[in-house]
Amino acid sequence: MKRTLLIGDFLFAKKFSYGIPTPHLPWLEIPLLPDFNGNGHLIEGPKPQRGDIVIFRYPKNEKIHYVKRCVAVGEDEIIYADKKLLIHFHEGDGYITKKYPKEKIRHFRGKLWVENPYMSKYPGIQYTPEGMNIFEALLQYYTYNKEIDMTPIMLEGLKSTVYEIGSKTVNALYKKVEKDHFYMMGDNRDNSNDSRFWGSVPYRLIVGKPWLIYMSLEHRSYDQVLNGHGGGRDHAGLKRVCGNIAIDSKACQKLWNKQRYTVRWGRVGRRIDSIQLEEPIQ
Repeated sequence: MKRTLLIGDFLFAKKFSYGIPTPHLPWLEIPLLPDFNGNGHLIEGPKPQRGDIVIFRYPKNEKIHYVKRCVAVGEDEIIYADKKLLIHFHEGDGYITKKYPKEKIRHFRGKLWVENPYMSKYPGIQYTPEGMNIFEALLQYYTYNKEIDMTPIMLEGLKSTVYEIGSKTVNALYKKVEKDHFYMMGDNRDNSNDSRFWGSVPYRLIVGKPWLIYMSLEHRSYDQVLNGHGGGRDHAGLKRVCGNIAIDSKACQKLWNKQRYTVRWGRVGRRIDSIQLEEPIQ
């Protein structure tokens, strides 16, 4: 979720935003009560809305909590290409023309799509690759493992790089979100492990919303931000600290280590609902 949320932000959560989830024993994440309703909640509540930042359980390991932005809900259709996210909202073309300016609307496959619908509202959404192009990574996963949640397509009229997959030419990936599921993507879209890889999130795994940053600490090591060892690769962060000094140098390492474990006082006590609407400080 960089740059909206930063690695090292400690969050208070509102766990009743989407109903009352079945309580779990902290750290061990063992359910304290049976799932009486079969939906992961003692009391069902409102569902995540498009644009919400949501805390949920990772579908491949439900003991791990993830934080991502809900970009689409059940029955919505998604087309993802390099630096482009297009969504056909299930309410239809009339809804789209009413809600979005014509400069954001595209026409493909006989229906209307909105291109990057959330970027103008939430400044932290970005396309800034830290390594391999993530669209190419998704295609490689599909080619060798068949382990992504989207289907490669060739979309006529889309201005995007064309790739060869076996005998097929493709320039985009397609997904229709399952009913009562939610499609989660990180704001750091070129570096995010999200629904594009492992699928939509069912309501039973929805936990709540992040509410407040109660502490923000830069704890990553130089090796983490340079090479990604242990997670947290962040060349943009190194360039911000080191300026014109090469990021893979001893001088840059020294500068980074000087500011490691510093508190980001400007983020402490800030509400997520307001901070996500501001230009990020990092």
